[in-house]
Amino acid sequence: MKNIQTKKTVLVTGGTGFLGIHTILQLLQQGYHVKTTLRSLAKKDSILKALKEGGITDFSHLALIEADLTTDKNWDEAVKGCDYILHVASPFPADDPKDENELIVPARDGALRVLKASRDAGVKRVVLTSSFAAVGYSIDAKDHIFTEKDWTDLNAPLPAYIKSKTVAEKSAWEFIEKEGNGIELSVINPVGIFGPVIGGITSASLDIAISGILNGSMDKTPPFTMGVVDVRDVADIHIKAMLHPEAPGERFIATSDGVMSFYDVAELFKKERPQYILDVKELQPIGKEFYKEMSNEKAETILSWNPRSREEALLASADSLMGNQ
Repeated sequence: MKNIQTKKTVLVTGGTGFLGIHTILQLLQQGYHVKTTLRSLAKKDSILKALKEGGITDFSHLALIEADLTTDKNWDEAVKGCDYILHVASPFPADDPKDENELIVPARDGALRVLKASRDAGVKRVVLTSSFAAVGYSIDAKDHIFTEKDWTDLNAPLPAYIKSKTVAEKSAWEFIEKEGNGIELSVINPVGIFGPVIGGITSASLDIAISGILNGSMDKTPPFTMGVVDVRDVADIHIKAMLHPEAPGERFIATSDGVMSFYDVAELFKKERPQYILDVKELQPIGKEFYKEMSNEKAETILSWNPRSREEALLASADSLMGNQ
């Protein structure tokens, strides 16, 4: 009798999100059985459309489950039979809510809900998508290079999104320590995620930064810089952290080298993609004191992760949004 080896089963939460859909695509391309959650099965066509656009023709290894991070319903079914969980889903608003708990509670409780269900189902490892937001808002950024040892200070005045990511990640590590019963956790802390859009699934970052610059709705440079990383590389680092023996118990900053202001992004587009610019405003450069540096050395060293350049990620965003795919 032939020895048929089957690939492992992976659950990706938040399959209708920008990172979620790219992660599902890569897992299917690599032969995994994939389950994904979405808040409503009414959105399943958007997932299938995007995967078809990404080249997937066989959907027999994909299962879609309706599950919401704010309730227990269906999470037992979602994690059942899974070897690994990639908990990618999390709210990212375009604007800060009036009540920060609108973001903090679902981010924290959702992470704990997924971890508890995973533990009870005997899942081997969970990879949690946190954010650089949980790393880089603690100390004076001048002359400091942020690494995974840094944590955002929850006692500082913080926007709700930054606070929600920090609270959720801290709660996850605390759960693993006190109630994990041996389940492994690895955390990815991405910076601003850009790159190609598939199936029309975008993100707040793309809508604000790329579309805003190209269509001229952004008329001034905010006084901050951002790290940039390609969504394909963020999907890849999740899979690497899922498999690597040294990943459990570790967090990894996912960023390309260097940071950019919105002025830098606008200048890149003017130089490399002038044909896309509908009404680009003359953004102003900002002072070097606003430049916040972070290191991806840990991810490159331990996981052998090799991200694309920030320019490639941003231009891929512009190309796909402007229809030059």
